[in-house]
Amino acid sequence: MHLLIAAAGSGKRMGADCNKLLLQVSGQSVLAWTLKAVKATESIDWIGIVGQPSDKAEILSIVNKCSVRVHWIDGGRTRQESVQLGLAGLPVDAEFVLIHDGARCLVEPNMFDKCSQLVKEGYAVVAATAVTDTIKKVSDDGFILETPKRSELWAAQTPQGFSVSELKSGHEQALINNWTVTDDASLFEKLGWPVKILPSPESNIKVTTPFDLLIAEALISMREKH
Repeated sequence: MHLLIAAAGSGKRMGADCNKLLLQVSGQSVLAWTLKAVKATESIDWIGIVGQPSDKAEILSIVNKCSVRVHWIDGGRTRQESVQLGLAGLPVDAEFVLIHDGARCLVEPNMFDKCSQLVKEGYAVVAATAVTDTIKKVSDDGFILETPKRSELWAAQTPQGFSVSELKSGHEQALINNWTVTDDASLFEKLGWPVKILPSPESNIKVTTPFDLLIAEALISMREKH
């Protein structure tokens, strides 16, 4: 299975002056913990890291310390553009691909393997967690418009898995129609293509804010003790 790790982000919401994947969590970088999970999978045999050229040296240094073989791909200005470039950098014989946010460093290895299996069975798949809060849809001026049924709401995460040809087609349609999306499953939704949910543990958070770093520290500490 081919895996693309999205690593071209910044540290703006973290309040950091560098890519958040380079920040330290429990003695290692965020990216190192992500790579450690990938290394423990059974299904991943090709890894592409899509990052900013300015981060290349530091990221490849982390990769070398983790003893993982990766293929570097220069990313774009947005996540959407970076995934497009990542798809273009896949081997020509790649049939399926998983997309994973490098900042989800608490991902469990079996999530990649479960996702890989479903993709091979013909599904487009998204790791997700059932929403536990009551969600409100709010107007631009701050008033509640409606309360969607909580039982129907899921928080989309990664990994996400797809047929390479279908995902490339989805991104081509996005360029034609000037669509902007925050994850790849949204392209399938816009095209009316089915996407299956793969239930994921609540621990599969995306490290985005200083609070997330504290949560990641605590969870990694608990895992290391066990």
